[in-house]
Amino acid sequence: MILTWAQHRLKVLSSNIVLKRLKSTNRHKLATSMSVQQPPWSPPKRQAEEQVLRVYNSLTKTKTEFVPTNGRHVKWYNCGPTVYDASHMGHARNYVTQDIIRRIMSDYFGYDVHFVMNVTDIDDKIIERARQNHLLDTFRSQTTTLSAGLINQVRDAWRIYVRERLSKGLPSDEKPLEGEEDAAFSHICDSIGNPDWKQECLKRDEKFDMHFSSARRCLNALQTAQLQLGTSNVGLDVTHQLIEDSRDILAISLDAQLKSTVTDPAISRNLAAYWEGKFFEEMARLKVREPDIVTRVTEYVPEIVAYVERIIQNGYAYEAEGSVYFDTLTFDGTNGHNYAKLEPWSKGNRELLEGGEGALSSRTGRRSPSDFALWKASKSGEPSWPSPWGPGRPGWHIECSVMASAIFGENLDIHSGGIDLAFPHHDNEMAQAEAYHNCSPWVNYFLHTGHLHIEGLKMSKSLKNFITIDEILQKFTPRQLRLAFLTQLWNSKVDFSESLMTGEVRNIETAMNNFFTNVKALVSQYRAEGTASDGLHHYESSERELISSLYRSQSAFRAALCDSFNTPAALDTLRDIVSRTNVYINSRGKALNVPVVENVARWVGEMLRVFGLGEGEKSQIGWGQAEEADANLNREEILTPYIRTLSSFRDGVRALAMAKNETSLKDILALSDKLRDVDLVPLGVALDDQEDGKALVKLVSPADLVKAREEKRLQAEAKAAKKSASVEAEHQKRLQKIERGRVSPKDMFKPPSVPEGTYGSWNEDGIPLTDGEGKELSKNQGKKVQKDWATQAKFHEDFLAWQKGG
Repeated sequence: MILTWAQHRLKVLSSNIVLKRLKSTNRHKLATSMSVQQPPWSPPKRQAEEQVLRVYNSLTKTKTEFVPTNGRHVKWYNCGPTVYDASHMGHARNYVTQDIIRRIMSDYFGYDVHFVMNVTDIDDKIIERARQNHLLDTFRSQTTTLSAGLINQVRDAWRIYVRERLSKGLPSDEKPLEGEEDAAFSHICDSIGNPDWKQECLKRDEKFDMHFSSARRCLNALQTAQLQLGTSNVGLDVTHQLIEDSRDILAISLDAQLKSTVTDPAISRNLAAYWEGKFFEEMARLKVREPDIVTRVTEYVPEIVAYVERIIQNGYAYEAEGSVYFDTLTFDGTNGHNYAKLEPWSKGNRELLEGGEGALSSRTGRRSPSDFALWKASKSGEPSWPSPWGPGRPGWHIECSVMASAIFGENLDIHSGGIDLAFPHHDNEMAQAEAYHNCSPWVNYFLHTGHLHIEGLKMSKSLKNFITIDEILQKFTPRQLRLAFLTQLWNSKVDFSESLMTGEVRNIETAMNNFFTNVKALVSQYRAEGTASDGLHHYESSERELISSLYRSQSAFRAALCDSFNTPAALDTLRDIVSRTNVYINSRGKALNVPVVENVARWVGEMLRVFGLGEGEKSQIGWGQAEEADANLNREEILTPYIRTLSSFRDGVRALAMAKNETSLKDILALSDKLRDVDLVPLGVALDDQEDGKALVKLVSPADLVKAREEKRLQAEAKAAKKSASVEAEHQKRLQKIERGRVSPKDMFKPPSVPEGTYGSWNEDGIPLTDGEGKELSKNQGKKVQKDWATQAKFHEDFLAWQKGG
C-alpha cells in the first residue's frame, strides 16, 4: 500500500508539473499572439481639400484645372523673338513673365518642365531690315560729299514718303497728289497740334505719328543741308548727317530701287545672328532661365518642306504660283477640325490677316482671303531654299508648328506667347499642326501674356516708341523690373510707370531687405551666444500665433499660385507675414524666440527665389544677392578696411586707458559712438544698441547707411534748431519780463508811466487813491490797482536782482 501511495503521489505531482507547464506554455502563446497583433487604425478625415493648379486658358477664356498628359512631365513651347532689332520692354514683359510662371511650375509645384523656345531668324522684317541696312551702309560709304544731286535725291524720296506713307492717315480729301507734297506737309504741321484731328489720323493709321516724325526730321535735315551747300560746307560730316537724319525715308527709297541687287543670304543671317546674341545677353541680365532647347527656322527648312507636303497630301493646302497656301475653309468644314479656336470672331478680319503675313507677302493666288502662306515663292532680293514648288522660304506661321512637332510630336501641354500673337499666328499654328497630325487638340493650354503700356501708352517696336532693355536697366535693377511684373497679373495689361517703380516696387524691396537684414543679425547673434538654455522655453502665445500665421500664409500663398499664378496676391501674403514678424520682433525684447523668426524668414526667402528675385546659395537667409557673387574673392582686399578700422579703434581705446585722465571714460564712449556712426558706415556695418548693452550687428548697403546717417543728422540738426529757437524765445520772454520790471511800483501809476491826469492822488507806496477828477476810486478800481501794483512789485524785484547779478 505504501508503494501504491507513493506511486500515486508521484503521478499526481507529475500531472501538476505537466499542467503548470501547459498553462505556462498557453500563457506564453497568448502573450506572444497579443504582442504581434496591432490594434485597428482609422485613417484621418480630411478637413480641407488640397488646392489644385488652375490656369487661365485662352482656348476657353476661363481658368481650368491644369492636367499634364504624362504625369508631371510638361511639354511647353514658347514663341521666341523675331531678331532684327534691340530687345525692348515688351520683350522683358513677355519673357520675364513666362520665366516667372516656368519657375513656379518647376520650383514650387514640382513639374518636370521641358521648355522649348524658337528664334525666328528668317522673316519679312528681317529680310527687309537687313537689305535696307546693307543698301544704306553701301550708299553712305560711297557718298562722301554734299551735292545738289544728293539733296535732290533725298527730297524726291521725301516726297514719295509723304504721298505713300504719311498720307495713309490723312482724310481722303487731304491726301496730296504728286507735286503737292510741300503744301500738304505744311498743312499737316499746322493741323497736328489739334488733338482731335491727330487722333482721327491715328485711327486711320496707327503709324501716322511715326511717319510724321520721320518726314519732319528729314525735311529739317534737307533745309540744313541746303544752307550748308550755300556756304560750301560740303564735307563728310555734313553729308553723313543728312543721310543719318533721312535714314528712315532714304532706306525705303534705296530698297525700292536696288533690292534686286541684294542676293547674298548671309546679309539676313548676319543681322539675325547679331540680334539673337544681343537678345540672349539681355535675357541673362534679366535673370531669365535659358530654354532647354532653342530652335531656329533656318535649321529646320527641310523639315518645313516635308511638313507642308504632308498637309497638301492630307487635303488642307494647295500650291499657287510657286507658293503654298493653307485651305482654311476646307479645314474648318472638316469634322473634328475648327479654324481660329482662340479668336473665331477674327476669321474675316482682313487687317489682322494681312498683318500676320508680313510686308513682303503677296495675296494673289489664294482661294479665300483667310488662307495663309505655308511656303512663299521668293522674289528678287530675298533669300530662298529649294522646294517641290520652286525656290522659296517658309511662311511665318509654319515654323512653330514644325519645330514644336519635331520636339514634342502631336501634342503640347502648354503653348505661350504675347496676346498679340493669338490671331492669326497661334490660330494658324494650331490649324497647320492639326492638319498635319490629323489630331485635335494639338495644344491643351494656351497662355498669353498681356500687353505692356508705358505711362498709359501702348509700346510698339513698329511704331518706334519703345524703350530698350538696356535703357531701362540703366535706371532700375533686374529685381525691381521683375517685382514690377509680379505686382500685376501675368495675363492682364501692364501699365509700367515711374510711380510704380519708385512707389510700390521700391517699398517692397526696401521692406524685404530690412526684414532679412534684421533677421540675419538676430540669428548671427543667437548663434554666437550659443544655445544654452536660460530655463525658459520661449514658446508662449506670441510664438504660437506667429507660427499659426506662417502656416496660414503658406496656405494662402499656395492658393494664390493655384489661382492661375496670382502673383500679386502671393506677394501680398509674403508682405503680410513679414509685417507680422516685425511686430513680433519689436514686441518680445529678450524673450524673442529667434528660431521661430528664422523659420519665417527662410520660407519667405525661398518663395521670393521661386519668382527668380534672388541669386546665391539657398541656405542663405533672404532672397540672396541681386547679382551672383564672384567666386574668386580677394580676401585681403575685402578684410583689410575692416581690420584697419578695428585696429584704429583699439589704438584709440589703449591710448585713452593709459592716459588715465578724468575724462577717459567719457572719451572712450565717444570713441565707441564714432566707430558706430562714422568708421563702420562706409564698410556697410550697422551696430544697433540693445537694452542688454550688446549691439546687434547688421550688414547693410553702405549707401543706405550713409543715407540713413545723413537723414539722422538732418533730423538732429532740425531738433537742435528747434530747441535753440525755443531757448531763445524763452530768453526773449524773460528779457521782456525783466524789462517790464524796470519801473518801480511806486512810479507805475504816475506820469510818464501813465498819461497826465489819469489819477489825482496816491498813498506813500504810489497806489492811486482818486481819479483825475479827484473822485475816490471805486472798490473794484481799488482792488485792480492794488493787484497790478503787487505784480509790478514782483517784476521790479526780479529786475533789481538781475541788475545786481549783471
